[in-house]
Amino acid sequence: MSHATYEIKDRVALITFQNPPVNGMSYALRKNLVVFVDQAEADSGVDAIVITGSARAFSGGADVTEFGTPKVLQQPILRVVIEVLENVTKPVVAAIDGVCLGGGLELALGAHYRVAAAHAQIGLPEVKLGLLPGAGGTQRLPRVVGLEKALHMITTGQVIKAKALADTALLDKVVETDVVGAAIAFAKEVVAQNLPLKRVRDIEISPEGANEILQAAREKLENGKKGQIAPLKCLDAVQASVFMPFDDGLKFERELFLQLMSSPESAAMRHIFSAERAATKIPDVPADTLLRKVEKVGVIGAGTMGGGISMNFLNVGIPVVLLEQKQDALDRGVATIRRNYENTMKKGRITAEQVEERMALLSTTLSYDDFADVDLAIEAVFENMDVKKAVFSELDRVMKKGAILASNTSTLDLNVIAGFTSRPEDVIGLHFFSPANVMKLLEIVRGEKTAKDVLATSIALGKKIGKKPVVSGVCDGFIGNRMLYAYRDAADNAMLAGASPSQIDKALENFGFAMGPYRVADLAGLDIGWAVRKRRAEANPDAYVPVVADRICEAGRFGQKTGAGWYKYEAGNRTPIVDPVVENIVKEFREARGITPRVVSDQEIVNRCIFALVNEGAKILEEGIALRASDIDIVYLNGYGFPAHRGGPMHYAQQVGLFNVVRAIKRFAAASEAEARFWKLAPLLEKHAESNEPLK
Repeated sequence: MSHATYEIKDRVALITFQNPPVNGMSYALRKNLVVFVDQAEADSGVDAIVITGSARAFSGGADVTEFGTPKVLQQPILRVVIEVLENVTKPVVAAIDGVCLGGGLELALGAHYRVAAAHAQIGLPEVKLGLLPGAGGTQRLPRVVGLEKALHMITTGQVIKAKALADTALLDKVVETDVVGAAIAFAKEVVAQNLPLKRVRDIEISPEGANEILQAAREKLENGKKGQIAPLKCLDAVQASVFMPFDDGLKFERELFLQLMSSPESAAMRHIFSAERAATKIPDVPADTLLRKVEKVGVIGAGTMGGGISMNFLNVGIPVVLLEQKQDALDRGVATIRRNYENTMKKGRITAEQVEERMALLSTTLSYDDFADVDLAIEAVFENMDVKKAVFSELDRVMKKGAILASNTSTLDLNVIAGFTSRPEDVIGLHFFSPANVMKLLEIVRGEKTAKDVLATSIALGKKIGKKPVVSGVCDGFIGNRMLYAYRDAADNAMLAGASPSQIDKALENFGFAMGPYRVADLAGLDIGWAVRKRRAEANPDAYVPVVADRICEAGRFGQKTGAGWYKYEAGNRTPIVDPVVENIVKEFREARGITPRVVSDQEIVNRCIFALVNEGAKILEEGIALRASDIDIVYLNGYGFPAHRGGPMHYAQQVGLFNVVRAIKRFAAASEAEARFWKLAPLLEKHAESNEPLK
């Protein structure tokens, strides 16, 4: 099958990539391109060559469908194709539209000239897959945009609009419309004026000031990319572009690329790439399901969560009606939204005009009657079933037929909530994570009666507002919080055994979390979890087991907001300080239970906490609450700060080896009756450990 077309337009050979959706550099496309370039060079009726893709994509880079297959290394590989372009004796012009990323940009850099649409997206995002550009990108990009800009683009994976690169040697011309026509005209000018063929590889890079730029970048990466080796390898490769001959730099880049390709970090990052795409595919919901219209959204609750949820829709131009019970609460909520936008503006991320455009889309009300014309309503009210009942009864009364009724509940039974309405098929859970305008995860909770088009619409809407949607079934805590309970219980058990809260936090931070569980709890507020535990105790007193956190809360210590929680805090400073008061509370709690503390290693802490996530995740998978093991990874990566270079708890377990995970859990369970109750092994996990089959 041909993945490119060839035609001649006014003595210019036009080669157009045809490998949708993003013209990935497949083996067939690479081969077609070389064959057509050779054909054009041999044709006396052709003066120049233009290569291009589609309006959507010049090329998005490697063809991910060929990952792990022999075709990846089948000749001509991309480096060879680029050499072919460089050595053609007729002008080669790349006409860039849509996305031009990774191997697509490396290919374009092999052309003699580049013409781009102003809105084209240009970048080398390989670092986000734990890799570096492996076809000369680290050697060529610094030669056309300068060392400092290239370093930033390559080590962060930043994607930039062509318009912002118009003043660099990367682009010879930037146009607003008809990039192919402009490229053909440009190629004819090159021929008419007999201009020299420019090869990026021949551009010299001055080493002056390079060491200072490289050292500053290295220090920043070492401090900011905990556990990730790819950004530093990217820097090493870019450094070679300055201090090595071009061909030696290419060889060095290739060596580093192969090292990264075989690294656990890259395996994890590539797993994430595939997992994110799989998460939005629901087996019983056809891809062509007709979506419901969502042109106006209503949000109930103007607090931190409601305001953050509202901003997601305002950001993409969807009007929002914000509802509260009292005017002063509304006023505070609107003021917070404006302040958040103005802070973003001060950082240069949006303009003053954009602030006003977004605020103009926000309206407020004290009456549910103003929700009569909204297409979607999301409640963000107190986590109490009676409160939810009152809200959904009102929504059911006022909202039009076909509107979607959504709950932001993080723990409550969505089926019960849906039962408060006469239209349970229109009810869904949209669980945002705080701060809702920042956190990427959107847990979409599918009730027993949720309609397929409601689910499909919610997934599409989640993607539109920049979230990572993951579908969950109904259970207490859904995927993320249910696993979080196990994680925190494992941390508490390690604390009772003899570890301190600060040791546990540090062990997990060294593993890759930004913050350990006790620092997170202080940030979120300990009273929230306390309220949940009290609710559960009331519902099932016999099952309630006191925890140290109860004693912390009883002492009036709710975290940073009260200046004391698991740690103490100085006024105006969020740095946690180990507090002897907490140490004494923990000591008394142990003594009351007859526990003699022992030395607990950092590795045991990590194993207990992470394997508790894995074990609970396996139960969730077995129960059908999550569709895939990789869905669980996406939840924990985007909602709970699991380190990306580990790939998520389920992926990490498979890298460690399921046999080793199960063995560790059995050893923990053998320690005592209490441990045996906590470490009840998931049958699915044990089954896969025995069969050596990966969890899917």
